[in-house]
Amino acid sequence: MTQPDGAVTLDLGYAETGRIEKAFTGSWRVEAKPIWLTLKSQSGVAGQPLVMELRADRNVGLSPEAAQPQLSGVIRVRWQPPGSSVSTTSVWTVQARRYALSGQVQWPALSGTDAAAAPDDVQPAAAGAGGETVIVKYRSAAVARAVAQAVAQPVDSRPDGNKTGGDTESVPSDLSAAQRQAALESAGRWQQQAGQVAGRLGGQTLVAGAADPQALAALLRRDPAVEYAVVSAPLSSQQAAETGSPSGASPQEALAQPVVPGDEYAPLQWAYRTLGYGGVWRDMEAGGYTRPVTVAVLDSGVRYDHPDLQGQLLTGAEGALDVLGFAPAATGQAAYDNGDGDGADRDPTDPAFAGRTPHSHGTHVSGIIAARWGQQAVGNPKWSTSGVVGASYRAPVRILPVRVIDAAGKTDVAQVVAGIRYAAGQAVTLDGQTFRSPAPVQVMNLSLGGQISAAEAQPMCDAVAEARAAGVLVVAAAGNYYGASQVYPAACPAALAVGSVTLSGGSAPRHSEFSNRFAEVALSAPGGTALGNTYNGGILNEQPAPDQIFSTDWDYAKNEPRYAYQAGTSQAAPQVSALAALLLSKGVTTGPDDTAARLTTTATDLGTPGRDEYFGYGMINPAAALGAPAVSAAPGFSLQSDRGQSYQPPLDAQGRFTAYLGAGNFTLRGGIDRSGNGLAGEYGEAGAQVSGTLSAEQPEVQLAPLVIR
Repeated sequence: MTQPDGAVTLDLGYAETGRIEKAFTGSWRVEAKPIWLTLKSQSGVAGQPLVMELRADRNVGLSPEAAQPQLSGVIRVRWQPPGSSVSTTSVWTVQARRYALSGQVQWPALSGTDAAAAPDDVQPAAAGAGGETVIVKYRSAAVARAVAQAVAQPVDSRPDGNKTGGDTESVPSDLSAAQRQAALESAGRWQQQAGQVAGRLGGQTLVAGAADPQALAALLRRDPAVEYAVVSAPLSSQQAAETGSPSGASPQEALAQPVVPGDEYAPLQWAYRTLGYGGVWRDMEAGGYTRPVTVAVLDSGVRYDHPDLQGQLLTGAEGALDVLGFAPAATGQAAYDNGDGDGADRDPTDPAFAGRTPHSHGTHVSGIIAARWGQQAVGNPKWSTSGVVGASYRAPVRILPVRVIDAAGKTDVAQVVAGIRYAAGQAVTLDGQTFRSPAPVQVMNLSLGGQISAAEAQPMCDAVAEARAAGVLVVAAAGNYYGASQVYPAACPAALAVGSVTLSGGSAPRHSEFSNRFAEVALSAPGGTALGNTYNGGILNEQPAPDQIFSTDWDYAKNEPRYAYQAGTSQAAPQVSALAALLLSKGVTTGPDDTAARLTTTATDLGTPGRDEYFGYGMINPAAALGAPAVSAAPGFSLQSDRGQSYQPPLDAQGRFTAYLGAGNFTLRGGIDRSGNGLAGEYGEAGAQVSGTLSAEQPEVQLAPLVIR
């Protein structure tokens, strides 16, 4: 044959492998193929028949809905007849059927003698009287506070006897001149209508009582300092009318309202929503998080001048340390500058340095744990006045910065060992100086590591074990090497190794593609993805926000604070460190062993049931670990593979579905979501699960119904 004869259409059906053979004996090579096909040979030389062996991986390119039953693509082959310099391209079609997993989610079947089956008409209850108070929102919280103080002062106690306006002594002295004038004029409007402060609804909003609420509202609406003034309108409950309903029926269990941060960039911090922190932060507002906890962050150092970290970082006088040495050029000695031009000292600032990494890694990690909430003092109008939030919120959690990574992002075992020993309270001698930390820590975060041998890692593992024995929980990143090799110090027996998960487009997260998987992985937490996915729904600068972790950072080109996205197990580890600190702060746990046990016991199982190398025991579950109040009661389900992926096939009206997948083991989980993170059936939530295996030998599987009780 001088050329391949005829078109080719290869239908693999449910088979995993296939073969294309041609009697053509010229040279050939494959120019393109579908991503789900693997070819044993992609070229051939003259004199040999064309033989192409194929393998289909039906898991490649799966959408979160798993709704594509058929795969189809083309192989483009460039071939050249024997002895000819002319080549031609052939296009051959290959198709394969995905395997089918079917099931049904059955929500609880309810019955009870005190429950009426007949529906009622929907009729709102009679509205209340309303109209007795006025809600006044000021444009400035400071002016609102000043007006409340001025209005509350009796007329006969004012120094000037002023009955139609405020006086200067009744207004706080920390206001600007413009704010003071606005407050005085506004207070005068209140007093014209004999308005009284009846309450406050947040920093900017006052509730007013007056003999004529409508007149007071109309007067205040003309006040330039007021955003709005409205008479409190009547409302009513919107439940169905109770005609025919049984007396004595139990009301639905009351749910707490989740706390939603008001900081400008908090909507971009999807990790906290994924972890159900709304209920945890509500729990903090009830008190109980009273024990101070210090988290040592062994990293590239921090930027003390970042406004969102003010007051959250221990200083050099309080124990912060830079362990990195400095070696000037000398005969027989290579120069080494760690970036700050000096050796070990009490200043762990992440410095500017020619050729340095563009991010402040340590500043980013620290912000995940402990960035400030609310307004902050800033020195530049282009900077955000509120920024991001840290997981610790109101809990007394602070960071001990220990600089062990240089400005180029490098470190070694000796420097990390020095940092671990120092943070654990041991004396270390560096550059002829002996340092011992005056700040005992309870948690240590190591967002660093390498693919080194166990023998090379032994000094680190010894240091981690000694820190654990001294009462410190050591949390370490599992690594971003896209493989299954061990990464140290995460693989050290006494460390708590943390892998990364990211959003999947379904309710359950998936394993991050870069996150190393190995037997020692204990937990997972949000670290994002490098694939450009944007499932989080955020918008930043008019563009969809990536599924990465947004936190505090430093712009070294401009030498000023900024906020930035980073992804990796470096970002997952501090999520675990933060939760460990909160467990200790609330007193749920008291040391490293019970803290580790609480973290793993309450984790949300993902992937293969039980502990596995992708997720460890699962993704951390702050609400369950801390016993936070329920903030939702919504049913839900997820479908997860043992390869770390997650899918969300649509259900029909009876809860049935069919998902079109590749080979592997799949687990269907369902239950009631009480933490508000959209993932149902976690620890402490009503849930159930059922599994099934798909393969070429078993391409269609019907799961038993998943019954949620």
